[in-house]
Amino acid sequence: MVDILRVEPLDKSVLEDVGMTWHTDDDGSDYISNELVRVRETEADAYYSAANALYDMYVEAGQYAIDNRLYYELGIPSNLVGLIEDSWEKDDWHLYGRFDLAGGLDGRPVKLIEFNADTPTGLFETSIIQWAILKANGMDESRQFNNIQQMLKENFRRLVTGESEDVEFTRVYASQKLLFSSVRNLAEDERTVKYLQSVAHDAGFYTDFCYMDEAGFDQELGVFNKDRQLADFWFKLYPWEDIASEELELCRMLEKIAIRGGTRFLNPAYTLLFQSKGMLKILYDLYPDSPYLLKTDFQPLNGIRQVEKKLFGREGANTAILNAGGERIAVTDGPYAHCKNVYQEFTELPKDAAGNHYQAGVFYIWEACGLGFRRGGAILDNMSKFSGHVIER
Repeated sequence: MVDILRVEPLDKSVLEDVGMTWHTDDDGSDYISNELVRVRETEADAYYSAANALYDMYVEAGQYAIDNRLYYELGIPSNLVGLIEDSWEKDDWHLYGRFDLAGGLDGRPVKLIEFNADTPTGLFETSIIQWAILKANGMDESRQFNNIQQMLKENFRRLVTGESEDVEFTRVYASQKLLFSSVRNLAEDERTVKYLQSVAHDAGFYTDFCYMDEAGFDQELGVFNKDRQLADFWFKLYPWEDIASEELELCRMLEKIAIRGGTRFLNPAYTLLFQSKGMLKILYDLYPDSPYLLKTDFQPLNGIRQVEKKLFGREGANTAILNAGGERIAVTDGPYAHCKNVYQEFTELPKDAAGNHYQAGVFYIWEACGLGFRRGGAILDNMSKFSGHVIER
């Protein structure tokens, strides 16, 4: 059973002061829960080890998918293949992603649910808000698996230094400009992007922000801000698969920009390979004995409880739990009905005394570096709550 510590919540005025305006869900309930999940040091270590091992497996599986051209199986739009292969060949930098994991508490083994590699949210809550909750409750704020901010800062610098620790980051490198963009009128996305921008600024870069509709594109040069200043790197919190399906001309232009060596994109296009839940099947084929993986296939699994997911579904939409006989016993609707299915062996999420389910989210930024939890029903949807954690020594 999940061990819970009740705490005093942050006042909503405090949340708004730090830019978190999405603190209340549509039904009037609080998005940030007034509790912390108690995590043992050994459990935090297990989450850390799992995420690191899984990322290495994803890299190997990504190479396998490219070598065998498994784009159709993974649901990758054909007009993104060129961008994916170019970004993979150039080894463009993966800034950050988030593993969603079952288990890890109360003796349960850690199991991979999926990898949000392209546009993961929950970053601001995990990095800043749960730290602030500990501090506001007079607790030692170091009692968390959470060094996201420092790892982001170091990973931004790796954009110009690469993996080598011998390359000094100087203002000469930092003269390169990072442009950050989100969709207008989406408060959570905008705050997440501006948080990333502030960390990049602290890392020594020149930075700017504009909304997606304000960005300019020149296939010969690259991406511009609204003042026509060229960006060396462009971070966009907007799904690659949506660009491929809804912005056809932009997709073609971005490929030309990439080929000509202009602006480089964050997260790179190859993260869509990782984002596809079809990779869960590829991973299981390659690593059937891994303790972190659940049996997964593109066809329904015979005789076991399982979860039916859409390859590019988000926030639990269009998800179903099937019993061993193939009968749907829980289901959600959503906008992803057109996507292909993947079927993953069911694993029970840990529950608290009230019956709430908990799914761990571990951010990966060069290495695993931050833990938070989503709390909700058997299928976690966009009404799930964020719960921080505290490490018990």
